[in-house]
Amino acid sequence: MNKVVQGVVGLGVLCMSAVPAMAAKDISKLPVVTQELVAPPFVPKHDQVAKGGPKVVKIRMETIEKLIDIAPDGTKIWALTFNGTVPGPLIVVHQDDYVELTLVNPKESSMSHNVDFHAATGALGSAGLTLVAPGEDVVVRWKATKPGVFVYHCAPGGTMIPFHVISGMNGAIMVLPRDGLKDAKGKSVRYDRAYYVGEQDYYIPKDKDGKYKTYGSPAEGMHEMLELSKGLIPTHVVFNGAAGALTGDNALKANVGEKVLFIHSQANRDSRPHLIGGHGDLVWQGGSFADTPITNQETWFVPGGAAVAALYEFKQPGLYVYLSHNLIEAVLLGAAAHMNVEGEWDNDLMEQLKKPNPDATPAMDH
Repeated sequence: MNKVVQGVVGLGVLCMSAVPAMAAKDISKLPVVTQELVAPPFVPKHDQVAKGGPKVVKIRMETIEKLIDIAPDGTKIWALTFNGTVPGPLIVVHQDDYVELTLVNPKESSMSHNVDFHAATGALGSAGLTLVAPGEDVVVRWKATKPGVFVYHCAPGGTMIPFHVISGMNGAIMVLPRDGLKDAKGKSVRYDRAYYVGEQDYYIPKDKDGKYKTYGSPAEGMHEMLELSKGLIPTHVVFNGAAGALTGDNALKANVGEKVLFIHSQANRDSRPHLIGGHGDLVWQGGSFADTPITNQETWFVPGGAAVAALYEFKQPGLYVYLSHNLIEAVLLGAAAHMNVEGEWDNDLMEQLKKPNPDATPAMDH
């Protein structure tokens, strides 16, 4: 049986010639589960070690276009999203599971959308099989053969590819090994909490008065945003959609003694996550769980178009800052999150031996 696969590549739409298709394996007797996706930084309920054999994991995502605030000064963007959040929700399956996606583009949308899963094999990561116009939906199933953390993003063709990605239309999927994660010595390791941090670069033009523009629709700002993005200098670099999105009441939380897994994705640019006051005990470079993690990292690297996982066991209470260690982007553009950790302080790890005296007279050099 022949099938025509249509996909997106380069600057246009590629129509791949008709090719013979192998019959899919009979998976009708596999267990079927529905995963309820949740808004980042949280992750859906899942087993760290698979129970039983492969499953068909059903997920549903809507392509939602919405105007959102991205900075405290009221700067806005028409976000193109999966399920209404930037980034889209984290999906969690196990190696050899089948992902069955229903992608819905509401009739209220103004643009066509699809999804390219970097974890998938063939048809441009399913982008060639999932393009849906407003009011349409599509169902696609693919097998998760590679363990690790991977980006997914919208890729509808031509200049729409960068425009949709820099408008927030990206997320990540975690494909766990069936027997769970392993440390650098091959021993099983579990995490007590997991958080998904999606880093986003925005390119918002300014008006003649130097104020960031707000547009009436996604298409209205597309040309100016793309022209600005050609300089490769973002106006905002943020975590989870907006500057300050993971601070204050929305700060991440943990307790002393807990192992926390951080999944960090960047669909478009390189990033350098760093946990101030902590480390990457285990870091899976390139996001691959099939490879031995590196240990005791101060800062780790996320290549553009990739996701990386890092695990740390918290040993001291207090405020931590998780940021991109391009400090210009972290402090001036917004790529920072806060983490509040509760527990008992360990003076053996750190102790203040003398407190500053604000009333003391500063010593004078002579």
